[in-house]
Amino acid sequence: MNETDIFKGKTEEQARKQILLQVREYCNKYHKKKQYETGDKISYAGRIYDAEEMVNLVDSSLEFWLTSGRYTEQFERGLAKYLQVKYCSAVNSGSSANLLAFMALTSPLLGERRILPGDEVITTPLTFAASANCVLYCGGTPVFADVNPKTYNIDPEDIRRKITNKTKAIIAVHLAGQPCDMDEIHKIAKEHDLIVIEDGAHALGSVYKGKKVGTLSDMTTFSFHPVKPITTGEGGMIVTDNKEFYQKMMLFRSHGITRDENLMTRNDGPWFYQQLDLGYNYRITDIQCALGCSQMKKLDRFLARRKEIVARYNEAFADCENIVTPYQLPETESGWHLYIVQVTNCDRRKVFEALREHGIAVNVHYIPVYMHPYYQEHGYKDVHCRNAEEIYSHIISLPLYPTLTMEEQDYVIQQVCECTKNE
Repeated sequence: MNETDIFKGKTEEQARKQILLQVREYCNKYHKKKQYETGDKISYAGRIYDAEEMVNLVDSSLEFWLTSGRYTEQFERGLAKYLQVKYCSAVNSGSSANLLAFMALTSPLLGERRILPGDEVITTPLTFAASANCVLYCGGTPVFADVNPKTYNIDPEDIRRKITNKTKAIIAVHLAGQPCDMDEIHKIAKEHDLIVIEDGAHALGSVYKGKKVGTLSDMTTFSFHPVKPITTGEGGMIVTDNKEFYQKMMLFRSHGITRDENLMTRNDGPWFYQQLDLGYNYRITDIQCALGCSQMKKLDRFLARRKEIVARYNEAFADCENIVTPYQLPETESGWHLYIVQVTNCDRRKVFEALREHGIAVNVHYIPVYMHPYYQEHGYKDVHCRNAEEIYSHIISLPLYPTLTMEEQDYVIQQVCECTKNE
């Protein structure tokens, strides 16, 4: 049969349904997870998808709306509904989300609270560099407060010690999905008239005293990198209830350009637009958001499975004298993006390399930001956060993702216990 005849007699909608049905069948047949066999490599994180994700991706492709479109709007509305926030702005990465959120703080409309070059922003050293880099991009100065030795999150007491007359904001990072002590952080912020941004890259679905992360502060950012709680491939989101911040971020997301008559200084016709600020092209694509829409439906199921895996780890390591399991702050629910243990009374590097040799792709989260060469070369040589450095010297992230099987986890547990035994 001539290949051009496969849709003969069908409407475009009927043809589309036929294609998507075949995509579903293809995914179910060829993208099943391989049965684990001893010796197979186990990643520390993994892509989690099924036929729904693949169908959405192809559906978006068939529509061929390659930039932001209906799926983008649907994704933003879906996350706003999940978190119960007013505004969501989807962008091309979690790092972009951090930068746009911070750029919103440079608005002249903030008056004396506006962040200017040289102003200080307090954040944690035990995080990915993007949490602090966003401050540098805008001419600000990151100031690193030490972390709590139990939670690994920024210590409110050290925030207090680091505040100066130049301090304008706090960036709190919910490491591994463990919520920071936000009551204390907000108390400090109120006392000193500081703006609070939360980096929730690890914490979508995490809960602090009955409230979801994303509903607590001036702005919260999320990441949708493939290893995060849900993924769009690459992608990020900024959420807020502040209309002014939202409008600024929407401008910065798309070159600083608008067609909104309410924002423009004049309107010469239906073709007209104006650049009101210096922005970037940080727009996300509709194809990415098609994936995000499908992933959002599964978020609570993903979170539940992560908790099950964590509970098995905690039970298995309870009697291992050389393993310190993660602590959870009371009245919180971690999203458990990462399962970070400390290995004590043994060489962390040897344990790390031994686990890798046994096919377990462990990782370390994170090297304190100020220890990186760039920061060392730009004024941070004398910065030391004792707790962060001590924790860093012992931590290893173990495999944790919803499709991790019991057999795979049992093998991880067995090898971790063996590799951390005293000789």
